[in-house]
Amino acid sequence: MWPTSRGSGSARVALAVVVTLASLARARSVAAQSVTFTRDIAPILHARCAACHHDGGSAPFPLITYAQVRQHAEQIVDVTQRRYMPPWKPEPAGSGTFVGSNRLSEAELSTIQRWVTAGAPEGDGAALPPPPIAAGWQLGKPDLIVTPAEGFTLGPDGTDVFRIFVIPLPTSALRYVKGLEFHPGNLRVVHHANIRIDATRTSRQFDDADPAPGYDGLIAHTAVYPDGHFLGWTPGQVPPLLPKGLAWRLEPDTDLVIELHLQPSGKPEPVKPEIGLYFGADPPERTPTMLRLGKQDIDIPAGAAAHTIRDAFVLPVDATLHAVQPHAHQRARRVRATATLPGGQVIPVIEIADWDFRWQDVYRYATPLALPKGTRLDMAITYDNSAANPRNPWNPPRRVFWGQRSADEMGDVWFQVLTHDDRDRDVLLAGFRPKILTEDTFGYEREIGREPRTASLRDSAAMLYLELGNVAKALEHFAASATLQPESAAAHFNLGTALSLNGRFDEAIAELRRALALRPDYGQAHNNLGSLYRQRGDLPAARHHFGEAVRVDPANAEAHRNLALLSRDGGDLPAALAHYRAALAARPEWAPAMTDLAWVLATSGNPALRDAGEAIRLAERSHQLTGGRDPGVMDVLAAAYASAGDFARAAATAETALQLAGGGPAGDAIRVRLELYRQRRPFVGR
Repeated sequence: MWPTSRGSGSARVALAVVVTLASLARARSVAAQSVTFTRDIAPILHARCAACHHDGGSAPFPLITYAQVRQHAEQIVDVTQRRYMPPWKPEPAGSGTFVGSNRLSEAELSTIQRWVTAGAPEGDGAALPPPPIAAGWQLGKPDLIVTPAEGFTLGPDGTDVFRIFVIPLPTSALRYVKGLEFHPGNLRVVHHANIRIDATRTSRQFDDADPAPGYDGLIAHTAVYPDGHFLGWTPGQVPPLLPKGLAWRLEPDTDLVIELHLQPSGKPEPVKPEIGLYFGADPPERTPTMLRLGKQDIDIPAGAAAHTIRDAFVLPVDATLHAVQPHAHQRARRVRATATLPGGQVIPVIEIADWDFRWQDVYRYATPLALPKGTRLDMAITYDNSAANPRNPWNPPRRVFWGQRSADEMGDVWFQVLTHDDRDRDVLLAGFRPKILTEDTFGYEREIGREPRTASLRDSAAMLYLELGNVAKALEHFAASATLQPESAAAHFNLGTALSLNGRFDEAIAELRRALALRPDYGQAHNNLGSLYRQRGDLPAARHHFGEAVRVDPANAEAHRNLALLSRDGGDLPAALAHYRAALAARPEWAPAMTDLAWVLATSGNPALRDAGEAIRLAERSHQLTGGRDPGVMDVLAAAYASAGDFARAAATAETALQLAGGGPAGDAIRVRLELYRQRRPFVGR
């Protein structure tokens, strides 16, 4: 019972004030603890989820606005608490932090849980941060967006399809590419993509010969990955932008060559990929190297719940690890890669305890990992080919082999490393390349054993054998491919080229003629046939076919250089200069044409044709492009210095060239010119 005295009334007032202040304090505390969409949730979802969950994104619904998120609030709590979403697969324990790590922190998980528990309040809608996605591009608005001129329609039935598209890039100047984002065009049927660049017109000719958009068959040998970079796409993959100094060079008028692995869905499916390129101002400082550890002898018994493959490689030089990319198909469950230092310390590179084919990526270290000479790189992938694996595409399980189809299995871990200099990179490649090519051919031979009448497998195996220098095996597979597809000009071209490498010139000429009978405008076939006629001394026939090659394709740099060589050997130096310049207009950074042109400009017996300044510029650039250790290029550079009267540099350069060349006719010729430079006399030819 409250007191009734006057003093008691004052006490009541004081008590009321105390109660009111306490209520205000509690209210402020509750307000401080409340979570709103605008202030707390939107920044998390924009940073972690919007890359896929936006209009037109790969996710089934957007998560940008309050209304969109509120509709899925309970679902968001469930999938984030189970760490099913966002799909960041690497375990947190490792050797460092990956760029773009998308793993939710415990604090972020708690914030999302508290927001939903509080009824998912919106907060101040006017303060909603702007959407982070630029018109569907996760890396921001590209500098260049390209797509095939026409889309391709995949048929409803049949086995996996490999379709190649060639996209001319509208670039008239040298660009430095720091990023590429690939949009597949139809996620239902695109399994993966490999992306190459072609500075010639060869791939474009293959595409033009096929009446449908794109073409089936062998990727042209002129279509290559940029040195040290793997351009590809698998579901969920958007590699981060490259750091300063690691961009790759994109020459003018280059074609983008995209190989799509497609899986029929049971109905006709349109496919039209889209690619965004991101350019930077900084040129590459060094060239990285891609090392792929894996196995092509994968053979997983039916029902095996824990089948593991392993591979390893010991670094012959010091290197730094910049990025890692695992790849496997649907039965893989655990992926692990480590680096064991020479002293025995084991450093985790990456570990994925719950592999999911749908979420593969390139993981780039925020701080590159130093790996001294003698470090052993190891990889291990464990597969579950049992009926208990819900991702197993076969039920009941079957025996599984290595193969590129989605029902087969693969198992690779790619390591992008950077050596101290180009010399160390050459040592690294010399030790690694034969290993990987041998393993690749093993895998293709196994696939061919299962499907001997698949021409594309034969072609791929043959190209690998050529890289290994095993021309006999390459011939075996190219011959089988030509038999399987007798109406394919490309098949006869490949067989003819391999025959010429084996010294079987008459047979090679016959095959190249078959290719031209099937396709008279086959520029590369004309060029290769011209080279064979030149070797046989039939110069009029050689000139005719080189001329046809440049008539069909005025940007055929190889044919222009071959015409230049014929003109030079015939004493027509003005014509030679014109063809060398045409070759360089088509391929501005082509070292062989640079070197040849520099030689004529430095040593021509006609003073009106000499240009020492341009010769030095070309020879120095060729010297750069060839790694500074090509004695032939250095011989030309020395002649260019001597032509300009700089005999000291000419002699020093020639001395280094002589050391590299050693004995033999090449060394003897350099020695003769070196004596001239020591006498302060230039070398003058015809």
